[in-house]
Amino acid sequence: MAPLIMLVGSLLLFRLTGYVGWAYFDDWTTSLRFAVALMFLLTASAHWGKRRPDLIRMVPPAFPKPELLVTLTGWLEIIGAVGIVIPAVSPYAAVGLVLLLAAMFPANVHAARRRLTLAGKPATPLLPRTLLQLVFLAAVLLAGFMK
Repeated sequence: MAPLIMLVGSLLLFRLTGYVGWAYFDDWTTSLRFAVALMFLLTASAHWGKRRPDLIRMVPPAFPKPELLVTLTGWLEIIGAVGIVIPAVSPYAAVGLVLLLAAMFPANVHAARRRLTLAGKPATPLLPRTLLQLVFLAAVLLAGFMK
């Protein structure tokens, strides 16, 4: 839920700063790109913090080296977050982030089905998690391809 709060909250904050006079954020595209970037930086931070063991447990057993995969996906989230805010590469970053979200979704399915915990709280059930995933995918695509 924290990534959704970050996405929506920062989008509104960026738009508000544009509305009150910071011209850089005076459009939805730039505001959405930075909101998506903050969301991915937030989720990337979990890859090395106290939630790292939870993320490693989320990796389905069929995937080798879960520690490496968690580290790699964290770095890819950071790279995507940087890329999405650079207009010249934001479409490419959006494609990369969509592929990353798709690649990481099996971990969310695994966590929901096995009723794993994240930071001591139950993983989001599959239906709400899938709906959240669709929101994140839409946000990334709009950020990458909206003019």
